[in-house]
Amino acid sequence: MQKINKLLVVIEPELMESLALKRAKQIAEKTQAALHLLICDKEDKHAALLSVLENALRAQGVVTTSERSWHESKHQTIIRVQQAENCGLVIKQHIPDNPLKKLLLTPEDWKLLRFCPAPVLLAKSAGHWENGVVLTAVDVGNDDADHRELHQSIVDAGIEIASLVKGQLHVVSAYPAPMLAAVEAAYPIETEYEAKYRQACEALMAHNPIDSKCFHVEEGPADVIIPRVAGELHAAVTVMGTVARTGFSGALIGNTAEVVIDKLKSDILVLKPKEMTHHLEKLASGG
Repeated sequence: MQKINKLLVVIEPELMESLALKRAKQIAEKTQAALHLLICDKEDKHAALLSVLENALRAQGVVTTSERSWHESKHQTIIRVQQAENCGLVIKQHIPDNPLKKLLLTPEDWKLLRFCPAPVLLAKSAGHWENGVVLTAVDVGNDDADHRELHQSIVDAGIEIASLVKGQLHVVSAYPAPMLAAVEAAYPIETEYEAKYRQACEALMAHNPIDSKCFHVEEGPADVIIPRVAGELHAAVTVMGTVARTGFSGALIGNTAEVVIDKLKSDILVLKPKEMTHHLEKLASGG
C-alpha cells in the first residue's frame, strides 16, 4: 500500500461505540495520518457530535476535520467524500444486515467494497492489533497479471501492517475440493490442484519474507477456509482482495470478500487491482 496521508472515518451516530473511530485513531498514531470524520445524513442533526469528536481528537494531537453529507445513498456519499478529500483509506464499522433484507437488497457494505476506489477497512473487533496476527488471503489459483498484482499488493499490505503493529504475518489460500474442481477441465485431479496451489504459494513465498510455517494451503471453499483459519489464528485483521464483480454474475456468484464479511470476527481490509481502481475513480468522477 502507498503511504496514506488521510483516513476517511465513517461515524455511525446510532452506535454507542465507534469501532471505526477507535481503529482510525490507532492507525493515525502509528502513521501520523490525518482523520476526516463523516456522518452520512440528509439532515444536519449531528453537528454537535462531530464537533465533540473533532475537538477531542485534536486535543490528543490528531489532525482532524469533519463533515455531514448525503448523496443519494450511504455508499455513494462515502465515495463522493473520499474522492473530494483524497482519502487513501476508508474505515467503516460493519453492521450486519438482516438475512432476509440481504436476500432482497444488496447490502451497503457490499456496494462500498465494489465501487469505492480506495481500500476499505471494515472494523468488526474492539481488540487492538498490536502483536496480533495479520492474515492475508490470496487466491493463487488465478495467476493472470491482474491477479498476481493483486496478490502482491495484499501481501505487501500485510507485511506493512505486521511491521507497524509488531505482529505476525500469515497467508491463507484455499484450493477447490475434487467435486468443486470437476468443473475445471484443466485441473480435474485433486493432487494436481493441491500441487498447483502449493507451487504458486512457494513462488509467492520466494519473493516475500514469509516463514513457510505461516502459509496455510487448504482444500475447500474460500468462504469457509478463510474464516476458519482466521478464527484458529485469532487474527486481528484479515487482508483480502476483490474484483468488484457487479451485475448478474455478482448477484449469482458473489465475491469472497463480501461473503465472508459476516463470518469473520477480525477486522477486514479489502484491496482492488490498480486497473479497477482507476476505472472506479473515473466512475466516481462521472468520467
